[in-house]
Amino acid sequence: MSLCARARPCVSRVCSAAVMFVKLLSVLLLFMIFYNEPAWAQKKKETLMSEKVTQMMEWASKRSVIRLNGDKFRRFVKAPPRNFSVIIMFTALQPQRQCAVCRQADEEFMVLANSWRYSSAFTNKVFFASVDFDEGSDVFQMLGMNSAPTFLHFPPKGKLRKSDTYELQVRGFAAEQLARWVADRTDVQIRVIRPPNYAGPLLLGFLLAVIGGLAYLRRHNLEFLFNRNVWAFSALCFVLIMISGQMWNHIRGPPYAHKNPNTGEISYIHGSSQAQFVAETHIILFFNAAVTMGMVLLCEAATSNLDTGKRKMMCVTGIGLLMLFFSWLLSIFRKKYQGYPYSFLMR
Repeated sequence: MSLCARARPCVSRVCSAAVMFVKLLSVLLLFMIFYNEPAWAQKKKETLMSEKVTQMMEWASKRSVIRLNGDKFRRFVKAPPRNFSVIIMFTALQPQRQCAVCRQADEEFMVLANSWRYSSAFTNKVFFASVDFDEGSDVFQMLGMNSAPTFLHFPPKGKLRKSDTYELQVRGFAAEQLARWVADRTDVQIRVIRPPNYAGPLLLGFLLAVIGGLAYLRRHNLEFLFNRNVWAFSALCFVLIMISGQMWNHIRGPPYAHKNPNTGEISYIHGSSQAQFVAETHIILFFNAAVTMGMVLLCEAATSNLDTGKRKMMCVTGIGLLMLFFSWLLSIFRKKYQGYPYSFLMR
C-alpha cells in the first residue's frame, strides 16, 4: 500500500471534523441570535413607547388638546406600541365649513381637557387630541367618517369597539356627559371645572332690579299683581317652556342643529326619539303656543260678549290654528317615532 493510500482516511476524518465544527458553530450562532432577539425587540419596543409618551406629555404641557394631522395620528395613535388612551375629537373648525356645532363642541371638549390637564390626578394614562378635517382629511377617509363633530376613544390595545364611539346625538356634547363617557372607557374620573360665568347672575340681578323698579313706580297701584290674566299668562309660558324640552337641553347640551359636511344639508329635527336638537325645541315651543292660542280663541268666541261677526272670525281663526299646527306636531311625532300609524292633514 502506498503512502497516499494510507493518508486518505486521515484527510477524510479531518474534513468530517471540520464540517461538524462548522455545523455546530452555525447552530450555536443561530441559537444566540434567536435567544437574544426577544430581549432586543422588547427593549426597542420600550424605547419607542417611552419616546411616544415623552412627546405626548410635552405637547400636553403646552396645549390641553393636542392637535394632530395625518402623520401624527398614524405615528402616535394608530401605530403600536402604545400604553395610553387617546380621546380624539374629529371636527371642522375652519370658517368656510360653517360648522357652528363644531365650535360649541370644541368649547366643551376644551373645558374637559383643561379639567384633566390641571387636576392633581393628571397622568400619562389619557390624552386629549383633535383632528380637523382641513388638516387631516386622510384620517377622516381612513376611518370612514363623513360627519363632524365625532368623538372616538382609542384604547391602548385592541381594536375600536362600538362603545368607543361617543353617542353625540343621544348624550349631547356637554363636558359633564363627555367626562362620564371617558370614565366608562378608561376608568379615569375627571371632575369638570368650568371657568366662572357671571352672565347668569348679572342677568338675574338685572331682572330683579327691573321688577323691583316697576313695583316701586306702581307702589300705590299694585292691582296688577292680583290680575288673573297676568298669572295665567305667566303660568302658560312656563308650561310651554317645560313641555318643549328646555330642561332636556339644559341637562344634555345637544347641538342647535346638524349640518351634513358632504351635502351641506341642515337638519333641525332629530330623526331619533331618543334625542333632539335645540332648534327642534324652539319649533315645538312655537307649534304648542299656536295650538294653545287656537284653543284660547275658541273659548273666547264661545264665552265673550262681542258681536257675532267678530266671534265667527275668532272661531274660524282658532279652528285653523288648531288644525294646522296640531297636524304639524303629529307629523314631527311620526318622523321621530317610526311606525306611528296616525296622521292628520299631512304626513
